Amino acid sequence: MSEGRRDFFRTALWSAGAGVLAGRGLRPQDLLARGGRARPPAPRGPVPVQTPDVAHLPYTMDGDVKVFHLVAEPVKRAFLPGATFDVWGYNGSVPGPTIEVTQGDRVRLIVDNHLPEATSMHWHGFEIPIDMDGVPGVTQDPIPPGGRFVYEFTLHQAGTFFYHSHMPMQEMMGMIGLFIMQPKEAPAPPVDRDFGLILQEWAILPNNTIPNTLSMEFNWLTINGRSGPATTPLLVKLGERVRIRFVNMGMDHHPMHLHGNTFKVTGTEGGRIQPSAWMPGNTVLVGVAQARDVEFDAVFPGDWMLHCHLPHHMMNHMASMVGPMMSAGHGMTTGKSMEDGMGMPREGAALADSHGPSLGRGIGLGAEAERPVMNMPMGAATAAGHDMAQMPRMTHAAPPALVPGFPQDMFMPMDAMVAKPETWGLRPGWSGAVMGMTTLVRVLPPDRFDEVMQRVEAAKAKGGAA
Repeated sequence: MSEGRRDFFRTALWSAGAGVLAGRGLRPQDLLARGGRARPPAPRGPVPVQTPDVAHLPYTMDGDVKVFHLVAEPVKRAFLPGATFDVWGYNGSVPGPTIEVTQGDRVRLIVDNHLPEATSMHWHGFEIPIDMDGVPGVTQDPIPPGGRFVYEFTLHQAGTFFYHSHMPMQEMMGMIGLFIMQPKEAPAPPVDRDFGLILQEWAILPNNTIPNTLSMEFNWLTINGRSGPATTPLLVKLGERVRIRFVNMGMDHHPMHLHGNTFKVTGTEGGRIQPSAWMPGNTVLVGVAQARDVEFDAVFPGDWMLHCHLPHHMMNHMASMVGPMMSAGHGMTTGKSMEDGMGMPREGAALADSHGPSLGRGIGLGAEAERPVMNMPMGAATAAGHDMAQMPRMTHAAPPALVPGFPQDMFMPMDAMVAKPETWGLRPGWSGAVMGMTTLVRVLPPDRFDEVMQRVEAAKAKGGAA
């Protein structure tokens, strides 16, 4: 498709959105002045929370008690197509399935431990009896492998909460899930779309599938258990009011930035903020173990990026690109003799520091004695398998000479690999920019929105839902 033809369709999309507003005698700025409500008021009750790529946990009723069943277990999770890792979660999912209840509900949560070690379950931010808090040793015995613990309490709060193992390294293996307590009545102004996103980070070495939970640096960043561009976009109809709930469980804080829109921070892990204290912005810092709710009126049509603005969190599977380099630090490096590898050193004291493991803040690359040279032009072989040939004005010829610091960013679209109904109609090459802790908020005119949703529903009917 020519660039001119693409420009035509981009212009047509914006024109269609503007036409919807003009048909009502309104401009985007008019909607903002009116609070974005160019439609009948939303239903009085809260709308269900959508958690893309994560299912909701069903429940049964025992009298007036809602009964949920959670199973802690090892899980295989594909962050990207072809990148499946061994993590720990609940009910076959990482993050665990979303629990959604109503303020005032009494709940019973049956937790079975199918892990090879003890665990427990903490209900983060819940105001509940101490014996239900889920801290092993302090409030209960750990749940042994094959064991079960039953939690039961009444919920009087409302807002964005979460559950997680209270064993620290298990948290870094992925053991967390959203727990939404809906208010009995929707707060004003009510929203039309409500999304929940869990932010996680992982240190996974090349040719490995198991996270290094000791690491302080991370090379895989996920939203609801997927790395961009495999994250499922958030679908919004032009003119709707939107809430996005962020929860962060990891070692880093995440400044989450939304392009093209101004939101207000309306909630924390402690519940809803008084409207007089709402803070406008387009970036919200979601600290470790925190929740942040933001709300905005979707009056600007487009496919808007939503991402952590830490540069390293906008990439996938990072690894050092310097070398060859000899290790100069303490510790035993990899790649030595069989005797060294078996703990039979031939020089110095057997318990000397120089024979200890090479650890530290890194994800494990510090244990290598050499690293391959990667600072060289990217040739056709490197680009093979990606969609770069479809990109306008993209050339793959190597520069005439190496440039210091090259390469830094490799733009490698993979549109076809991550295609799903929610990505239908995106600009060719979109996936090259959506990496790591990144997704899209698609604000679509009604006809376009309806078409995408028809494709989503058709995929669900065929069993193709994510």
